[in-house]
Amino acid sequence: MQAIPAPFSIPRAPLDSSGGSDGLPGWDLSDLYRAADDPKLAEDLAHAEEQAAAFAKRYAGRLGALSGDALAGAIAEYERMREVLGRVMSFASLTFATDAQDPANGRFYQTMQERVTAISSHTVFFSLEVNLLDEAALESAMAGSPALARYRPWLRDSRVFREHQLSDEMERLLHEKDVAGSAAWTRLFDETVANMTVPVDGHEVSVSAALNQLSDRDCAKREAAAKGVSDAFGSRLRLFGLITNTLIKDKEIDDKWRRYPRPGSFRNRANMVEDEVVDALVTAVRDSFPRLSHRYYAMKAKWLGLEKMMHWDRNAPLPADADGTIAWPDAVTRVRAAYGAFSPKLAELAAPFFEKPWIDAALRPGKASGAFAHPTVPSAHPYLLLNYHGKARDVMTLAHELGHGVHQRLAAEQGYLMSSTPLTLAETASVFGEMLTFRAMLDAETDPKRRRILLVGKVEDMLNTVVRQIAFYRFETLLHDERRKGEVSSERIGEIWLQVQTESLGHAFEFTPDYASYWAYIPHFVHTPFYVYAYAFGDCLVNALYGVYRDGTVPDFEEKYLAMLRAGGTLRHQELLAPFGLDASQPSFWNRGLDVIAGFIDELEQADG
Repeated sequence: MQAIPAPFSIPRAPLDSSGGSDGLPGWDLSDLYRAADDPKLAEDLAHAEEQAAAFAKRYAGRLGALSGDALAGAIAEYERMREVLGRVMSFASLTFATDAQDPANGRFYQTMQERVTAISSHTVFFSLEVNLLDEAALESAMAGSPALARYRPWLRDSRVFREHQLSDEMERLLHEKDVAGSAAWTRLFDETVANMTVPVDGHEVSVSAALNQLSDRDCAKREAAAKGVSDAFGSRLRLFGLITNTLIKDKEIDDKWRRYPRPGSFRNRANMVEDEVVDALVTAVRDSFPRLSHRYYAMKAKWLGLEKMMHWDRNAPLPADADGTIAWPDAVTRVRAAYGAFSPKLAELAAPFFEKPWIDAALRPGKASGAFAHPTVPSAHPYLLLNYHGKARDVMTLAHELGHGVHQRLAAEQGYLMSSTPLTLAETASVFGEMLTFRAMLDAETDPKRRRILLVGKVEDMLNTVVRQIAFYRFETLLHDERRKGEVSSERIGEIWLQVQTESLGHAFEFTPDYASYWAYIPHFVHTPFYVYAYAFGDCLVNALYGVYRDGTVPDFEEKYLAMLRAGGTLRHQELLAPFGLDASQPSFWNRGLDVIAGFIDELEQADG
């Protein structure tokens, strides 16, 4: 059975509730379960297994004969079972994310995956049979049953995959084999990265710490960290190449049997967006490389006094940038104030994240690198993971993940089946939250030098979100296409990586040969193929949306914005954007978003002149 991906950055490694010695918060997962041996966890699994077996006996092969109300009752029962299993897997994945170096966490995560897969195999038939229901008969049933009509969005989205589903037996086989197939390779990637250390200046540091050092003021430290990352991933390149080739081949087989026209088509269907809309986005961004990234990085090279920048200079602070540390309480104050200035309701939804142990920001060995927001289940609440180093970018990351969190809280009222937002819209609230925080800081800044530094940081974040993610998407597209001709060597993967980096970043950079291994650290290629364009989609969408907000041309913007988040997965992008007078199917929409980035670069260029 094909699963529609959840609308959050997928948890991919280690966490615990103790926080850190640095005073940063840690989370407490007991709102899900107290521990891996919590009797409630065992009870939930046993009850779910009993319910799933009874559900299959009662409904398998009979959906077409049910009345509208009876079908609605079946869907509601299916939703309750899915939520229980979702709670289990949320707890297991977040426990694994607490500390993937602990073998017990890995065993627990794998055991829960296997147990949940076995239980849910009883219900694989359900969505398959729903997809086989006659369209006219289903419409008639919804017309006569308000209870069934409530599930119209879920039925609509589930049936998107009608033409791609296989026989019940094959679907169940693929579902059960997943734990020993792609899920196992993904776990191997997670555990490998979580257990890695990076050699930097004679010390072994975590991957997260090494990547963070790429933003250090000292060029020598950046170079040392960059070479350490190259050494760490380069020494394991055959393993990462094997993982990548295997997962891409697994996807190719799945795509062939399901008759998807191209490698990215499943992701687009899951995102409820047409292939052509994604193509328009990618084309617009690639066409804008010269006026965006190429132009900006040429200026940055001059600011740094370099004829050519190396790849470790991409996120280097400017010489005038006072690289101070922003304490966690200060970061929290800034973000909460920005959210509250826009919407008291948004601030109210954000408050529990800081008042309760819902955030893990501490720096610990074995903890997941990066950041994510996990919605868990509607009957609980989201959890946020960050690795807070005290940089301005970390403040933006907090604003970003908090946006996911409040979005997930608002959408939870749609229930388990309809709260999930397509990836293309999942980044809306997160990027909007970043923009609120950035604009609040920029508008309050009167010092031209500090204003310039803020603009530089925002431009670089936007280039990382738009240009870099579309380059990642381009890399995936080329790699998946080439894999269909046979296994691709790690060296060749590196060549493709360097090709797209050169294309996207421009001639201001000189790339050392060891940079060819950097593709291996990007988890999205492993966890969620073709996910990455959603970041660019969301950033351009929010740029256009925020422009409408700043222009004041849409009455009751706050209420409409909250309604958009509250809709969860019940509405498509056309319906969600219509109240704001926006249409993502129009080429001008993407250019409007890209023009915002170009405008910031214009301001920097004028100040530089």
